Amino acid sequence: MAEIDFRTTTVAELARAVRAKEVGARELTEAALGRIERLNPLYNAFVALDGERALDAADALDATIAAGGDAGPLAGIPIGVKDLQRAEGFVTTYGSALHADDPPATGDDPFVDRLRAAGCIIVGKTNTPEFGWMGNTANSIFGASLNPFDTSRGPGGSSGGSSAALAAGMVPLATGSDGGGSIRIPSACCALSGMKPSLGRVPAGGPNPPGWIDLSTNGPMARRIADVTLALDVSVAPDPTDLRSLPRPEASWLSALEDPHVPLRIAYSPTLGYATVDAEVAAACARAVETLAALGADVVVVDAVFDDDPVGDFLTLTGASTLRTLRPYLDHPRWGEVHPVLRHFVDVAQATTAEQLLGVFDRFHYMNLKLVELFRTARILVTPTTSGLAPHAGEMTSTVNGETTANWIHFTYPFNMTRSPAASVCVGMSSNGLPIGLQLVGPQHGDLVVLRTAAALEAAMDLDVATLAPIPD
Repeated sequence: MAEIDFRTTTVAELARAVRAKEVGARELTEAALGRIERLNPLYNAFVALDGERALDAADALDATIAAGGDAGPLAGIPIGVKDLQRAEGFVTTYGSALHADDPPATGDDPFVDRLRAAGCIIVGKTNTPEFGWMGNTANSIFGASLNPFDTSRGPGGSSGGSSAALAAGMVPLATGSDGGGSIRIPSACCALSGMKPSLGRVPAGGPNPPGWIDLSTNGPMARRIADVTLALDVSVAPDPTDLRSLPRPEASWLSALEDPHVPLRIAYSPTLGYATVDAEVAAACARAVETLAALGADVVVVDAVFDDDPVGDFLTLTGASTLRTLRPYLDHPRWGEVHPVLRHFVDVAQATTAEQLLGVFDRFHYMNLKLVELFRTARILVTPTTSGLAPHAGEMTSTVNGETTANWIHFTYPFNMTRSPAASVCVGMSSNGLPIGLQLVGPQHGDLVVLRTAAALEAAMDLDVATLAPIPD
């Protein structure tokens, strides 16, 4: 059998072929396991595999189809699960030595369970920075994940193992989560179309409370927005264990892509009012905005959206959340292996008061009021996804116009703070062959307008061949 390249066949086509018995779930799973065996030593995207269990699940699904049963809309699709999420039979390490020796999970998180119930075959866990805190993917127990477009670079983070696996075609679908850009950043770094749904759309329930309260949301990841939407279609719905989960008024999110189009008016903010952007990134995003205008949108340039960079408030809340998560482990024998920046967060956060935290949430409210005003006249806000290109492997920093900076992710975390739906679409490649993303932000709970606009832009840019990573034979 010729090797299946999951990058050039859609998830919908693969699942249809499985349901039609044109290809077996076992065949797809074997293809994924073979590609992982060949390519994972190059990119370090997967940190745990269970081929035997995956093949057993594939055989069971093929038997269901043979008996005339319903195999689900994602029948036979092999997936990787980000190592911040529970998947039955796998240790959830959170990329940390503190959890490296934990027992395997005895159940799935609700999001993972929904994908499995829809027919997905879980083949393994994908790499993440420790507790998902960094915009690139590396940790002390598994090392750095590498970018298939350039192995001297990282794939972004924190869903970087998933993005590297997708860009290399190891699997056609994977899970991610986004607390400050962790789906959008790696999507931009690896030429994917990624979507952070509105907070509460995809449940984050289960036995544990949310780690980064009111910031992080789960979501599927794939190369193109139609595949993301297909997986969202089976994931979006309330869950009784998630206090923040939202009802689902729409019958089908996938049907929103039957007529992809841009809205009548789009606001374009090249800097949000405070960011310095690499010249190549700015130029690619400007060309993409011209494409949106050519598709019929009236584009209005907005110099500033927020009064200033809200990074201080973001770090206050994430620092307090990190302290809450790590305080029980301060005396753990492997505490010294925790990344020094995380240990610094813990030290600083111990001085944070309850009044300061409430002040942070107040400012989230005021940020949202700015967006409410903006969306009175525009349906979508677009910005660069990141200020710079993919960082070097294992590094937190990127280079913007020749200067090294730690904050090359200016554009993503504000929209976690406002709980906004936001997507990233690949809109070009740099002169040294690295992907560039454009971010699309929608109004509160306006997920479908973001998906429709992303699909229309993706089709108009027509970059499928140009954005295939140079995978070795």
